[in-house]
Amino acid sequence: MIFVRLFLIFCKIGIFTFGGGYSMVALIQNEMVEKYHWLTAEEFTDLLAISQMTPGPVGINTATYTGYTVMLNNGYSPLMGVAGSLVASFAVILLPFLAMLLMCRYLAKHRDNPVVETIFRVLRLVVVGLIAAAALSLASPLNFGFWEQSQKQVIVSAVIFVGVFVASYKFRKSPIMLLLLSGAVGFVAYYVL
Repeated sequence: MIFVRLFLIFCKIGIFTFGGGYSMVALIQNEMVEKYHWLTAEEFTDLLAISQMTPGPVGINTATYTGYTVMLNNGYSPLMGVAGSLVASFAVILLPFLAMLLMCRYLAKHRDNPVVETIFRVLRLVVVGLIAAAALSLASPLNFGFWEQSQKQVIVSAVIFVGVFVASYKFRKSPIMLLLLSGAVGFVAYYVL
């Protein structure tokens, strides 16, 4: 049954996600788009954009929207979509929650252990790799546009991307301000001009 499969997939994603929700994105995309073909790449990109715009942790939001969309794409009703979103959301936090309960006790006793410090150093590198993989998977024509179809869309998307990157990385501008400003620039570029 699809609920069991969703539960098992999101349990696996939850337990192998280190570094927060953004590192989870590549795992969800691999399972939902590449392996099971429950979502198209375009649907996943839209779903991820919605997950980032809504309040709350991006990983849980992505799991929630994914569970709902997968159920709808498999011919189920919106009510079953809500059930799918609950299953995916619960599954993605269940095993990490249990693991954290166990690890907190262990880490309190062995905080200064060199082996534990080495493990955390390695995990930091893994997290950077997972987040980089998610970023690279989003740098696609689905997000920037296809040059053959609309040069304007590609250019505007690239300008917004570079502007947000520079403003965020170099000048440390507020992400909220950058989201609002990007939305305004996109609106003007696509609907006014």
